Amino acid sequence: MNKPPYPHPIIAREGWPFLAGIVLVSVLVSLWSLPASIPFWILSVFVLQFFRDPARVAPGGEHNVLSPADGRIVAVEEVRDTYANRDALKISVFMNVFNVHSNRAPVTGTVESIEYFPGKFFNASLDKASLENERNAMVLRTRDGHIVTAVQVAGLVAKRILCYAKVGDSLYHGQRYGFIRFGSRVDVYLPPGSRPRVAIGDKVSATSTVLAELPAAEAQPKPTAE
Repeated sequence: MNKPPYPHPIIAREGWPFLAGIVLVSVLVSLWSLPASIPFWILSVFVLQFFRDPARVAPGGEHNVLSPADGRIVAVEEVRDTYANRDALKISVFMNVFNVHSNRAPVTGTVESIEYFPGKFFNASLDKASLENERNAMVLRTRDGHIVTAVQVAGLVAKRILCYAKVGDSLYHGQRYGFIRFGSRVDVYLPPGSRPRVAIGDKVSATSTVLAELPAAEAQPKPTAE
């Protein structure tokens, strides 16, 4: 059963201080010189669009893996998920400064671990950003026992990764759990056998785009006879 969109303002709360500050500066400069204030008002519009946070409705489908962010697909490949120590299918979403930067849970599940890694700030569209940039990895376990890892990766100008989830939390797919400021990416690691529904170059939207389908529920081991 799909949950309704989470209640939130149209502008992400992470952006309120930035927006208030630049609008105040724009107003003060306008009182001194209207022409001189034009660049500040343009910057105000940029900050406004960057911190927009529209509500989204998740499509139905228990095995659907939803996009955790708005952006463009830059990787669909089989790799090693070092955060959960397993082979996995990785799908990466690159966010530029014009995308929504609110991050949403890709699946319904329980948070098993969260680990932060300090690092560099390479362009987030590069493959090496996944392992060398500052990042925050969240490992989720679904009700079927599948492990899904979502990794927030800082980009060239991103200086703050925010993750509000905690170990033991139960998240539903599409639930807002974090935010990355100013250009970044999110890597999603899925169990082998997952079927991708996107390709490199595709544009995706957080919550409303299905990235992949998880394999059927894993069979539970039968008890051995005494």
